[in-house]
Amino acid sequence: GERRVAEEAGRAVVVEKEVKKEYFAHATAVVDAGAVIGSGCKIWHFSHVMPGATLGDHCSLGQNVYVASSASLGARCRVQNNVSLYDGVSLADDVFIGPSAVFTNVKRPRADHPTPPEAFARTTVEAGATVGANATIVCGVTLGRRCVVGAGSVVTKDVPPYGVVYGNPATLRGWVGEDGEPVEERPSKE
Repeated sequence: GERRVAEEAGRAVVVEKEVKKEYFAHATAVVDAGAVIGSGCKIWHFSHVMPGATLGDHCSLGQNVYVASSASLGARCRVQNNVSLYDGVSLADDVFIGPSAVFTNVKRPRADHPTPPEAFARTTVEAGATVGANATIVCGVTLGRRCVVGAGSVVTKDVPPYGVVYGNPATLRGWVGEDGEPVEERPSKE
């Protein structure tokens, strides 16, 4: 709910008001109690949003998207079909994640030596970034503001703001402007 402090006869009084957020979830989607879903979100077929996960306003989750408890999405993110956002993954505002892109959260996974949640590596995707279809983002990296990761790439290092990377491993191949169109030099805005 929403909290505000009002002055009443010289003393502070906390006034609580329940704020209802409106969003759409398909009948086959699972949104667990404790998930925070922003207004105007759309959650499509067979998606699962865990308790504690946060979606900003006007996000769209395609079919079969999983959002873990400590994953977060800023406003207006678009996550296409078959993407899992595991614990430790954070998307800023206006991020696009293409279909079947893969995020990880453990550097050296072993079935017989489980990694405790506090040891999960963090992956940050900054505002306006684009990740192409079937790209793999190895955990512990930052994808810079408005960068573009090409389809099928394997990202193992940080990507600079406005950088264009592709390949396996993904390497810097150029730059884009605010609109995503190629430019000759790295934009000065960061």
